[in-house]
Amino acid sequence: MNIAMRLPSFEFDDKILEHGAEISRRLNQLRMEKFPPNAAKTLRTFSMAEVAHYLGVSQNNLKRLHLEGKGPMPDQAVSGRRSYTAGQMLELRHFLDQHGRTEVKKYVPHRKPGDKLQVIAVVNFKGGSGKTTTAAHLAQHLALTGHRVLAIDLDPQASLSALHGFQPELDRNLSLYEAIRYDEERRSIADVIVPTNFPGLDIVPANLELQEYEYDTPLAMQDKTSNAGRQFFLRIAKALGEVDDRYDVVVVDCPPQLGYLTLTAMSAATSVLITVHPQMLDLMSMSQFLLMLGGILKTIKGAGAQIQLDWFRYLITRYEPTDIPQAQMVGFMQSMLAGQILEHPMLKSTAISDAGLTKQTLYEVEKSAFTRTTYDRAMESLDGVNSEIVSLIHRAWGRS
Repeated sequence: MNIAMRLPSFEFDDKILEHGAEISRRLNQLRMEKFPPNAAKTLRTFSMAEVAHYLGVSQNNLKRLHLEGKGPMPDQAVSGRRSYTAGQMLELRHFLDQHGRTEVKKYVPHRKPGDKLQVIAVVNFKGGSGKTTTAAHLAQHLALTGHRVLAIDLDPQASLSALHGFQPELDRNLSLYEAIRYDEERRSIADVIVPTNFPGLDIVPANLELQEYEYDTPLAMQDKTSNAGRQFFLRIAKALGEVDDRYDVVVVDCPPQLGYLTLTAMSAATSVLITVHPQMLDLMSMSQFLLMLGGILKTIKGAGAQIQLDWFRYLITRYEPTDIPQAQMVGFMQSMLAGQILEHPMLKSTAISDAGLTKQTLYEVEKSAFTRTTYDRAMESLDGVNSEIVSLIHRAWGRS
């Protein structure tokens, strides 16, 4: 009879520290090779067709402006193809707004007096729902369509920050924690806002220090000499008040957990977008999330929080229309939540996932990197979702 050798025991803490250090070392090595720490993220140029689409004008109108020498001059390739930088597109938008034939100023969709800052919290309790991908593409689409946008990465994992060129493991960037902490080292949110490679889009990056807020808040609640902890839900709203006049829309990528960070963001929000993958386990998880969130919001509402929204919607993400169980799940959701689900789903696309491998969004990658059908299908899905959200934002401002 063969006797098997007994497995040797080992110290688990030592083993996981060893693995964590090795993985971190190799990842940093890979990042240094592909993304040097001092490299600034750039942005491709946009074709005449893309510029016409985002401005809401015809290509013939753009060509006429070019021939008349009006507005910024596009770059012209050897092939004759003309393209604009994102900065030129923004300049062209302002030119059209000032010199357009219509008296209705539609090219620069900034807030008007009386329009309140729109704060969109993008949330989900379960990872893998496409939450960060949704937030990134929404923020960039808003910037491309002329809005002044602030993206806030509230997730300590910092995926939204990584998509905008930050390397949390290497960069010593600040986070929103600096603007919502409870001690005397608190800073203005203006000190932690940085520009991105998209004109009109700024970001507050994230890092692991954000997690400190989850530990600080319960301690601050016990402080009998101050109401700051018991009114934690006001902290992001107050921070945003310091830069209210600089932006039209704020997009907040919330952490995938129901903690103080998420609750503080929800209390500052004027609208909420909940991403959901159309599968039974995801729907079950979302049900629990909604029940817990609703109960907690009622509690903090009793403590003085304002839980008043302009709109909230569910977004179906990573949707495969040919997947019959997914289609059935979408039908099931629509039977319960009619009118609350965005009409356009975010389709599952290799173009979006492949772009993410190089820390890019679909708005950044060259069209030539994919087959035309794959790219066009993904872009049509993104623009459909984001245009629908833009419409909701404008309706909140009383615009058609």
